[in-house]
Amino acid sequence: MLCAPFTWASHDGPDTARLRTPRYGGQVSEALEGLLSSTGDCEGLDRETSDENAMDIYVWKLFLKNLVLPPTGPLILAVGGGVLAAVSARLRPLGIGLAAAGVALLWALSTPLIADLLVRWIERYPALDLAKPVDAQAIVILGGGVRVGAHEYGGAAPGATTLERVVYGARVARATGLPVLVSGSHYEAIAMNEFLQRDLMVTPRWMEGHSRDTRENARMSAAILEPAGVHKVVLVTSAAHMPRAVVEFEQAGLGVVPAPAAMWTLRDPGILRWVPNADALVRSQRALYEVLGRVVQKLRGLLTTLGLAHADPSHATAVASP
Repeated sequence: MLCAPFTWASHDGPDTARLRTPRYGGQVSEALEGLLSSTGDCEGLDRETSDENAMDIYVWKLFLKNLVLPPTGPLILAVGGGVLAAVSARLRPLGIGLAAAGVALLWALSTPLIADLLVRWIERYPALDLAKPVDAQAIVILGGGVRVGAHEYGGAAPGATTLERVVYGARVARATGLPVLVSGSHYEAIAMNEFLQRDLMVTPRWMEGHSRDTRENARMSAAILEPAGVHKVVLVTSAAHMPRAVVEFEQAGLGVVPAPAAMWTLRDPGILRWVPNADALVRSQRALYEVLGRVVQKLRGLLTTLGLAHADPSHATAVASP
């Protein structure tokens, strides 16, 4: 699922639904497993937490992510340095250095030049050649955020990242003739299914609407597809998200043909590449988010090898389109 990092979806409206959350039972290994599960995309959080446990482990994961990544991470560094310089004459040089580093880091990450370097570094798969036969049995399109209660659509609508994936997924579906599975949270799955049918004339065969992150996308999709005899899929997600998603789907037992969407293109030519802007900061955050996600994947694998974490069983519900 890659995030438009500063947008949170609203839960207002009578059709708000609760999604199941895992029970950790207070065990340290299970809590670590939840915290270290692959970070998902976050362009709109449509997972409503329970009244009894509003700040569950997934909310804490997003909270910690936002503390580390820009703009908050560099701002904390700058403000902390300023406070240190103000309260301690002995540590003033250190404080000034930290404040300057925070400002410089935020400036650099906001420039298209640095953002483009990060994005190109994180993208590893080439575009899928649709002129050649595709060795797969189905297409899986991953959600990347949703606008809950979009008034112009009369309900949930795909967020910007999801929209890029869905449009390209429809193109792949028309070119290959393969059946489609959409995977995401409750509202993501509904929005993708409706948008594909209504606006792109592609009818998904399966709809998985319980996953909260990339790991659950993979496991729950596999639980639906394997009984249908599908063992290899064309995976459609954002190009920056693709390397992490491929790992999760392969670990879930599915072969993968990557079909990256939203690949890097030059947006700011000439001198504009050196001038900070908000869009470049978003691209930098997305790239660093994927770096963080890959570190989490490797750490989770290490903990599993050491017996300090284990996988919770997945529960998926398949909805076959008529």
